[in-house]
Amino acid sequence: MTLYAALFALAIMGINETTYLIRKRLAQSAPVCPIGEDCEKVLTSEHSKIFVLPLDLWGLFFYGVIALACSLAVIGVGDATRWSIAIESAVAIGALLSVFFTYLQWRIIRAWCFWCLTSAFTVWTMGVIILLSKVL
Repeated sequence: MTLYAALFALAIMGINETTYLIRKRLAQSAPVCPIGEDCEKVLTSEHSKIFVLPLDLWGLFFYGVIALACSLAVIGVGDATRWSIAIESAVAIGALLSVFFTYLQWRIIRAWCFWCLTSAFTVWTMGVIILLSKVL
């Protein structure tokens, strides 16, 4: 139960972050970049979309799925084992994609986005929590 609560809390943080970025993109306004000045360069690069959809929308979908799956697992809708496998699989894919996107910032775009790194850290934290729950 604690595992799902922690993952749910992180998913809500991710939803808030991606919602902020979506609002800024729709308003055609640069997001506040607390560290560094290259957020807009990364967020508007040719690598900021997958299948014509901006990564902020994919992130919102990802975090929404994690939050929903954690909620359904906690209230006992369906098989808990299936929810656990779905959540773990989604986080594993998200963590790998975050490594790839961090690499893109570092080596291809050559700029750092605070919001992108925050999202990557959030997903990696989810992964660490899942791994620790298996060990402890």
